[in-house]
Amino acid sequence: MFSLSELASLNERQSRSKLLKPWWEVFMDYLVVLMLMVSVLAGTVLLSRDRVVCLPLDPTPTPNTSSQSYSNSDEPSSKASSQVPRSSSPNPRPPARGRRTHLVYQQYVYISQVCYHEALPWYSRFFPYMALLQSLVLLASGSFWFHFPLTSARIEHFLAILGKCCESPWTSRALSHAARQERIRDQQEEEQEERQPPQTPHPSTSSLPPVPRTRHSSLDSGTDSPLLKRSDSVSTAIPPSPCPSTHSCDGFVSSVSLAPRVYFPASRSSAVLYSPRQVINLDKSDGEQARALFERVRRFRSHCESSDVIYKVYLAQTIFKLLLVTLIVSYTTPLLDSISFTHTCHPEEHALVGYSTFECTHALASLLHKLLVAYLTLLGLYGLLNLYTLSWILHSSLRQYSFHVLKESCSLRDVPDLSNDLAFLLHMADQYDPLLAQRLSVFLSPVSETRLLEENQERRWGPEKLRSMTTDAEGQSRLQLVALPRLPPALFTLSQLQVLKLEFITDAKFTAQVANMTSLRELHLCHCPASVDPGALGVLQERLEALHLTFNQAADIPGWVYSLRGLHELHLSGRLDYEGGVGRGWTLGSLRQLRHLRVLVVRGMLQRVPGELYEVAGSLVRLEIHNEGSRLFVLTGLRRIAGLRELQLQGCQLERLPSALLALTNLRTLDLQHNNLRTLEELLSLAHLRRLSCLRLAYNRVLALPASVGVLRGLELLDLANNQLQDLPPALFTLHRLRRLLLAGNLLEELPAEVKALQQLTELDLSGNRLETLPAELFSSCLELHILNVAHNSLSSLPTEIGALTQLLRLDLRSNSLEELPAELGYCSGLHGGGLLVEDCLFHSLPRHARDILTHSCSPSGKSSESQSRPESDSFPYFSATQWSFSSALESQI
Repeated sequence: MFSLSELASLNERQSRSKLLKPWWEVFMDYLVVLMLMVSVLAGTVLLSRDRVVCLPLDPTPTPNTSSQSYSNSDEPSSKASSQVPRSSSPNPRPPARGRRTHLVYQQYVYISQVCYHEALPWYSRFFPYMALLQSLVLLASGSFWFHFPLTSARIEHFLAILGKCCESPWTSRALSHAARQERIRDQQEEEQEERQPPQTPHPSTSSLPPVPRTRHSSLDSGTDSPLLKRSDSVSTAIPPSPCPSTHSCDGFVSSVSLAPRVYFPASRSSAVLYSPRQVINLDKSDGEQARALFERVRRFRSHCESSDVIYKVYLAQTIFKLLLVTLIVSYTTPLLDSISFTHTCHPEEHALVGYSTFECTHALASLLHKLLVAYLTLLGLYGLLNLYTLSWILHSSLRQYSFHVLKESCSLRDVPDLSNDLAFLLHMADQYDPLLAQRLSVFLSPVSETRLLEENQERRWGPEKLRSMTTDAEGQSRLQLVALPRLPPALFTLSQLQVLKLEFITDAKFTAQVANMTSLRELHLCHCPASVDPGALGVLQERLEALHLTFNQAADIPGWVYSLRGLHELHLSGRLDYEGGVGRGWTLGSLRQLRHLRVLVVRGMLQRVPGELYEVAGSLVRLEIHNEGSRLFVLTGLRRIAGLRELQLQGCQLERLPSALLALTNLRTLDLQHNNLRTLEELLSLAHLRRLSCLRLAYNRVLALPASVGVLRGLELLDLANNQLQDLPPALFTLHRLRRLLLAGNLLEELPAEVKALQQLTELDLSGNRLETLPAELFSSCLELHILNVAHNSLSSLPTEIGALTQLLRLDLRSNSLEELPAELGYCSGLHGGGLLVEDCLFHSLPRHARDILTHSCSPSGKSSESQSRPESDSFPYFSATQWSFSSALESQI
């Protein structure tokens, strides 16, 4: 048993398959139905009334049947005499007329059956069944391409997509927009023609009537289609839609809004145009469905254009039907004359009936002859239609489909041409309704998809949502957008935005509307190949100050980057090896236009410092190269940037100090962290760098600090953390300007007493060493010390002179061998509120009054002033009172 839902789906599938049946296919279906009716009628008559009547032709009876024949012959004579009217003659038994056969009724029935099978031609007996079988074969072959496994799935998918395209509200939206654009274009052409001065008509043509001007319209004419369901409840105020099926959707009809019409002066009062604004507002679900349909059409197109199996199956089906019709006609036509009324029968039953020849009549011969003629007529028409179909297939380029008519009639001029199976299916659909291809073209148009994405983004990413995502960090308004298909239009309305970060946006395009972003100063593009309109480029050249680019190859860097003449900072992060970029002069040669560039940060795998940097040497102040562990071989390019003040060469696998540093006389900060430096003997050559105040050599393999470090008189920060130093030379303590000394992660066993010479020292990091004691001179002389980190050492005690460090704000004593803390820590008033990091058991070894002072929380005003006075540290993070108590309690448990 079939359920009602299954029957309904079957009926719907059959109605949708009509879209791919041209008029000749429909006509052939009707012809096959008529042939089936003819064959069924002939078969019914043949089963119910088909028989033959036979009479013997031999007048000489046989002896063995004479008496019987005589006795039998008397019966019909007597019957005949009984039927004679009484008034005809007084003689009661007149003589019988005709030939006497001497056969009984059973013999007649028997011989009729024998002669039916022996004398009657086989085609007279089996014509209806042959016709029925042939009609069924034609019927099956006519719809074979709909059920063939390799084609049925594609056809069903195509019909489903076509139905979705007709029902989608975006179809009506796009075609309405195209029609309005066409009206506006025609109106502009008419205005241009009217502005031209009238020309004097030629005498020969002045008497001719004016030819009316016609224009092709892209609007739907309302052709009925099984895919479309009309609704009479739609208000007449709604303008005609290119897709009538969309009016059947209640949600869509409710979202229809009439756009304001633009009326022209009285001279053209009949011309009414819609403004170019949008007519229909799609809701979120309709927009998502339309986006999914675009992707579905794109995948189906790539799948169908890869082969032409549907075209080949349909061609083979047509050829098969034509050959079958030819075969049927060729063997049926000669058999037409074999269907006759009379037949001569020569049965081999002479011993039973006594006759050897019989004359038989076929009662249905005339009817069967007429039905066969009708069948052959229908079959001939069927064959002619197949011949027309074959000629249409061979003379038409059905594997190529172009929307040239659509491109001429409306503004959808970017619809691509199709090929193979998809082109063939559209040719077949055009025979049913040409407007179906127009509806499908909406979802093949890149411009239509772009408009849909823009409207979806404009609805989803409105100004309110973007403002809510904006954060204030470091006194700047920042916004980060990740993995969007394109920039939302509302982005260009954020006039207060200062920093914009775009990540993984495939089609980021800055239009002239970027002029509305008056506060934009910094732009981040992470794997975002952005394009810039000419109008937007001028705005970015004037306003943009910092640009951060993250890419895969140097070829991914947009060309417009090197024309930002107002740029101050440029950060490049990506693969910039010798073969991929720098060796070919990737883009640094174009930096000559960046005359105001002050900071250049490169994160990539360079093999040499580009010599092209001298083009911006006049303005470049800071250069950072993070080489990600790849060795930097050539550094001679640094000689040309004499005005450089800050240089960072991290992860470059440097083993010695570069000699090119000698030319950087204005250098103030040198950062060579994360390299393979083993010796610092070249420090003596840096003596003439009198402005050098910051030297960072952390995360190297330095074994010893040479005495030549004393020539760096202007150093204020020296970072030698995470090296292999075992002792400190006395020359180090001659750097009287030194304020921050970072020696964490080394192998130091003692701190020399000469450290007292560093009286301006504010931060000292000795964590992660092997110190057992601290010199008392450190606490009696370095009174400006704010940060002291001696964690992870082997200290057994602290000098009582530590109470002299009244300005000490942070002290880390964790992971040592201390047994108690000196009570003089209570005089370090700056440590209260979380400035002391120590185990809980050691903290409780302090006197009560010292503990109260150190754990006393500051007032709000005092806390604010204290937070402003605390200096930043690279090695000592600031902990609040809550964090301090938690850390001390945790370490005490450990």
